[in-house]
Amino acid sequence: MPEINLGDLAQIRLFDILKPLFSGKKTGKITVKGKEGGELCLEVGNITHAKTSSAVGESAFFFLMELKAGKALFEPGGVPSETTISISTEQLLLNWSYRKQEWDRFKEVIPSTNAVFRLSLQKNQEDKSINADQWNALALCNGTKTVAEISESLLWDEFKTSKIIFQLVQLALLEKVDDQKPVKKKPVSEDFFPRVEMELKKVIGPLAPFIISDKLNDLNGTEDTLGQDQALSFVEKLGEEISNDLKKREFVRIMTDFLSGERKRVEPRRVPGVDLKL
Repeated sequence: MPEINLGDLAQIRLFDILKPLFSGKKTGKITVKGKEGGELCLEVGNITHAKTSSAVGESAFFFLMELKAGKALFEPGGVPSETTISISTEQLLLNWSYRKQEWDRFKEVIPSTNAVFRLSLQKNQEDKSINADQWNALALCNGTKTVAEISESLLWDEFKTSKIIFQLVQLALLEKVDDQKPVKKKPVSEDFFPRVEMELKKVIGPLAPFIISDKLNDLNGTEDTLGQDQALSFVEKLGEEISNDLKKREFVRIMTDFLSGERKRVEPRRVPGVDLKL
């Protein structure tokens, strides 16, 4: 059968392309063509194989999910010829979600791969031990090389490089050049994400946590950093994933009522004639 053009990754994410193939329980091969690319195979809606020029299996799947350019083509048909991913697609997506959450943590310290790091002055005499990978990254963080350049020098992917540099910053061995502390936002309540996941599962099903993680990534945020001022727009973005208009409106209404109730609980009670400002 001829290949079907699923879209350009510069305009649509691979995750959005895969969602209807999962729900439709499709079988076939997705090929991503471009400067960087690879292939994914599905069997009755489950991913059973992933391959790029430098990786196979789960690591290849992660690489493809992070691509921001390339044409995605789908060839429907027979059962994939090889199996390099043996875990369930739900577990694979969960692992990808965990990896994205790690990326989000790294971004708090490493906002982009153009960031530059240098050795930091040691303010105490505490002994610190590091492994070989950390030592190699430390040796290249000279205040001029970017994270991307260090990745290229060490033949690592940017995820691994960012993770190692993040660890070295946590150990106070590295600091970012011209580092500025971000402005802290008031985060949403601890009840917000359990509630939004519960309500979204009612209308979308088991993909709900992955949709939530994906939309958080769009905002360059995490569950710990989403601000109260962003909560309503975040709910509306989640609602865009619900195809049924009636269910979409009901989901947004429930979560809007929830957020309204949260605000009422934290607002101080006004007593006439008493100024509560400190």
